[in-house]
Amino acid sequence: MSGATAYLAAAGTALPGAPVDNGTLGKLLGVSEEWIDIFVGTRTRHFAWDLATGEVHQSLTDLCAEAGDRAVADAGLDPSDIEFLVVTTATPDTLLPTTAARVADRLGLNYLPAYQLQAGCSGAVQAIDLGRSLIAGGCGAGLVIGGDVSNRHLDLRRDLSRMPTEELVNYVLFGDGAGAAVLTAEPVGERVALRGVLNRFAGLGRPPGQIVDWYGITDRHTERRMISEDYKEIEASVPVMAVEILWDLLGLLDWKVEDLDFLLPPQLSTRMTQRIVEHMAVPGVREISCVSDTGNTGNALPFQQIERLLPELRTGQRALAVAVESSKWIKTGLALEKL
Repeated sequence: MSGATAYLAAAGTALPGAPVDNGTLGKLLGVSEEWIDIFVGTRTRHFAWDLATGEVHQSLTDLCAEAGDRAVADAGLDPSDIEFLVVTTATPDTLLPTTAARVADRLGLNYLPAYQLQAGCSGAVQAIDLGRSLIAGGCGAGLVIGGDVSNRHLDLRRDLSRMPTEELVNYVLFGDGAGAAVLTAEPVGERVALRGVLNRFAGLGRPPGQIVDWYGITDRHTERRMISEDYKEIEASVPVMAVEILWDLLGLLDWKVEDLDFLLPPQLSTRMTQRIVEHMAVPGVREISCVSDTGNTGNALPFQQIERLLPELRTGQRALAVAVESSKWIKTGLALEKL
């Protein structure tokens, strides 16, 4: 929690194509809108691929570059002002070159560190944590981006009628998107101070709650699932961990719960977020959520929440964001204050 203060100057996001509602998706999957509502509660999501043909019309690089470009422009900066780039994703376009390198090229960034983090829901906070360290080390401004796309993991050409419910739910849970934020050493743009970051691995000895697999040339025809979750364990553990993150951050900052004006809760799904917020029980705090409209966009979600927060945040107000990664149980969060 020590070191020079970093500031959030702007945020930008990108969502591909038109929103896909539950009726449209339900017809393709052979399930009812009611089934989707019961399991996840999400109304719409966006896909970077065509549902009818499977053709990919936007890559992760496309989305990350679009979000990053918006954030830099909204901060009132030029690409030449950016001194580092951090991209976080669970679904890179290729293993090499990294998506971070491709995004840097797309944005006209050169002769700067371009890091890529492999992460899930914790990735945005981890990227901001790394960015804060680089600011403390002497950088004047940097760009952090998070995003995910689902086309490699959700295949509508499969026989969905034989797919287990715990796998089919991923087709209605996830969406595609990207988000970005500009961090600076001095308060410019939105003038929001990053007061603290929590980033803790908490999975020692615990089985993964989620596995996102990948195939190589020798095993691409295997029948193993690309995405698998232990939903019962996720439903039991994430609300508890969210509360722990909340109180750990407050303690590290010496803030009281009454000092908070906004809460950015974990965005696993609409239903799950509702349960988490109820479990956190923070009275008088305004919730900033987006998952009902965007679906679970993984690394993009906290940036999408921050973009919604910024127009509402007034001088002196404070916000706390919480993100839990269930893949191997990572607890993350950050605290913001408007100057």
